[in-house]
Amino acid sequence: MINQLQKNVLLLALHAGEILMKNGSEIYRVEDTVTRICRACNIPYVEVFATTTGIFLSIDSGSDDVQPYTVIKRIRGGGIDLEKVSMINEFSRKFATTDLSIAEGRQILKEIDQSKKYKLPLQMLGAALVASFFTLMFGGTWNDFACSFVIGTCGYGLALFLERLRFNNFVRIFCACALSAFLALISIGLGLGSNLNPIIIGSIMIFLPGVAITNAVRDSLAGDLLAGAARAMEAVLIAVSIAAGVGAVLFLWFSVGGVV
Repeated sequence: MINQLQKNVLLLALHAGEILMKNGSEIYRVEDTVTRICRACNIPYVEVFATTTGIFLSIDSGSDDVQPYTVIKRIRGGGIDLEKVSMINEFSRKFATTDLSIAEGRQILKEIDQSKKYKLPLQMLGAALVASFFTLMFGGTWNDFACSFVIGTCGYGLALFLERLRFNNFVRIFCACALSAFLALISIGLGLGSNLNPIIIGSIMIFLPGVAITNAVRDSLAGDLLAGAARAMEAVLIAVSIAAGVGAVLFLWFSVGGVV
C-alpha cells in the first residue's frame, strides 16, 4: 500500500489532469502534467495513460515488498477554456520548481477549477462579433453584418441555455445551428439581409470544432493515435450536427414553399 503522502500527491495530480481534460487540453499535455507533479514529490515510478474519457495512473514507491498502486479517473463532459489550461500549465511548473505544499496545491487547483469564464454579456458579444465579421469575410453586406450580429447572439444564447439544461453537445449544436439558419431565412424574407449564404456561414462559424481538430492533429503527431482518432471523430460528429441542423431547416423551408 502507498502512504498517505503519496495518496495525496496522486489525488492532486489526478485533479490537475481532470481540469486539463475537461477544458480542451491535448492528451499528451495531460499525461506530462500528471507525471511532472508526481515526480516533483519524489515518486520514482509513474505511469500515466489518458484517453478522452478517462485517466489511468499507476505509481510505485520502488520498494520490492510494495505493490504498485493504480487508480482510474472517469472524465465526463467538458468544454473549451484555454485559460484554465494555461493556468494548470503554470501551476505544474511552479509546483515542480518551488516548495509549494500539497495542501496549497490542492487549494490552487480548487480555485482554478471553480474560476468562472467570461461574463455572459461578454460571451454573447464575442459570439455576435465572430458571426458578423465572418459574414463580411464571406462576401456579405453591412446589412448582412447586422443580421448575423443578432443571429449569432441568438444561436449562441440557445446553445448556452441548452448547456445549462445538460443537453448533449451534439444536440445543442444541432438546435443552435437550426435556429441560426431559420433566423437567416426570416431576415432574408423580411428584406433585412441581402445574401443568405454569408449570413448562415458566418452565424455557424461559432460552433466549428477548431480546437478538436487541432488537438486531433497534435495528439496524433505526439504519438497518441487513439486520442487523435477520438478527437477527430468528435470533430466529425460536431461537423455533422452543424450540417444536419442547417440542412434540416433549409429542407423544411423549401418543402413548405418558402422562397429566398
